[in-house]
Amino acid sequence: MKTIDTLVADIYKLFSLDPIQMEEKEVDEYIDSFGEMLKKHIKEFLYEQPQSNGNLRLSAIGKPDRQLWYGSKTTNQESTLKPSTRIKFLYGYILEELLLLLSSISGHKVEDQQKEVELEGVKGHHDAIIDGVVVDCKSASGRGFEKFRTNNLINDDPFGYIGQISAYAEANGLDEAAFLAIDKSTGEICLSPLHSVEMINARSRIKHLKEIISNNNVPDRCYSAVPDGKSGNLKLPVGCVYCNYKRECWADTNQGKGLRVFEYAKGKRYLVQVHKEPDVMEVADW
Repeated sequence: MKTIDTLVADIYKLFSLDPIQMEEKEVDEYIDSFGEMLKKHIKEFLYEQPQSNGNLRLSAIGKPDRQLWYGSKTTNQESTLKPSTRIKFLYGYILEELLLLLSSISGHKVEDQQKEVELEGVKGHHDAIIDGVVVDCKSASGRGFEKFRTNNLINDDPFGYIGQISAYAEANGLDEAAFLAIDKSTGEICLSPLHSVEMINARSRIKHLKEIISNNNVPDRCYSAVPDGKSGNLKLPVGCVYCNYKRECWADTNQGKGLRVFEYAKGKRYLVQVHKEPDVMEVADW
């Protein structure tokens, strides 16, 4: 019986010159299931309106308190995402489904895909259990993938992935978990294991968040602004850049005018304090 330690190597073998060690009929069955999942994801993105009812989900418990507080007070925030962002999310889902398909065809035991689990009354769906380990699939690029490859997520986790997978493991009564990540730019795959000593106490975290969300007072900011080079300006940290609630959260900056956004060659920069006016275009509608 295979163990998860050889998962990446076994997936890579599928794309070598060696013959696949599985009957073609069984491979076809896995591919058919993969196709059904793709159809489900694509139809959801094309036909269903994104909804956010403010309810706490296990996938979110690793996010900062203030971000979740705003989420609990706001509905349909997801509908404000740009079309390009929703397309990015869609092909992220497709790549993650591909990882599960390849895990199955490579001979590993993939169970309970998208199974609903519950902890302290909060529900969620984990990606799968592979060889007895809770696995969360992630697509990333550049620095994001490098954190999975070097097992450095424990030191730099702005999106709360460790809290998410800790909840899935605790809900299943398991003390081992792993991220199966793919670099969407290069196709490189890695497995980033997470042991019980590195996980959070998901039950305690949920109880804490329920108290936070039920309170009408907004929590402290999740992160502090960071210097924008040597200009004297201050900008949003990366954990805030990708947050849907940055406009409301930083509304009191720049003498009460809120965030000022400038279009640089590598993307938008969100300034909370402008000491030196940037020599690039300021974005009014963002």
